[in-house]
Amino acid sequence: MSAENLASASDSTVIKLPQPKISGEVSVEAAIAHRRSERTFSDRPLSIEELSQLLWSLQGITDGKRLRAAPSAGATFPLEIFAVIGGFGAGGFPAGVYSYLPPEHSLKPRVSGDLRQRLADAAIGQRAIATAPVSLVIAADYERTRLRYRNRTERYVHMEAGHAAQNVYLQAAALGLGTVAVGAFDDSGVKELLALTGNLQPLYILPAGHPA
Repeated sequence: MSAENLASASDSTVIKLPQPKISGEVSVEAAIAHRRSERTFSDRPLSIEELSQLLWSLQGITDGKRLRAAPSAGATFPLEIFAVIGGFGAGGFPAGVYSYLPPEHSLKPRVSGDLRQRLADAAIGQRAIATAPVSLVIAADYERTRLRYRNRTERYVHMEAGHAAQNVYLQAAALGLGTVAVGAFDDSGVKELLALTGNLQPLYILPAGHPA
C-alpha cells in the first residue's frame, strides 16, 4: 500500500481496493472439491489483492451497477461487511475495524487498534479469530428485507448470509487461503466491539489467512 493510502487509513477517508479479478487458475469445481474449514493460520499477512478478492466475493458489485456476488431476495441487500485487521494483517493496513463499501469496492476505517483477541473473547475464545490476520464479519439489517417480505425475512436474510459465506470459502480455496465460518459468539459483545449501530446484527465471523 502506498504512503498516501496509509495516511488515508489514519484519517478515516475511504481507501480504494485493487480491482478484483473475475478469472483465475482454479476452476469452480476444484474450489468446491478443496473447500475445507481451516482454523490454524500462519503469521503471513494477506496481500491487499487477496483481501480485495475475499471482500468482493462476499458482497462485491458484479454487474457494474448494483447486483452483488451473493444473491439477495428482491435485491434488498441487508448484509453489511466488516474487516477486522490485525497488527500484521493485510496489505499494510493499520490494525483496526473497517467497513466494506461495495459500490466503491473500498474500505473505510471504523475503529482503530488490533481487536482480534477481543473479538475472539466475544466468540467463546476461538483461537482462529485471535490468530488469523483478518476476520470478515457479516452483519445484517433485517428491516431492509422485512419491508418487502415480512414474515419470510429471517429465512431470506439467513439464506443470503449463507450464500455470501460460501463464496468466501470458495474464493479462499481458489487463492490457496483458508477460512472457517464462526457462528458461536456473544452478539452484544461483537456489536459493541465493531461499533455496530441501528438495526445491524452480527451473523458470521470468518477468520481468513494462509494455512499454517
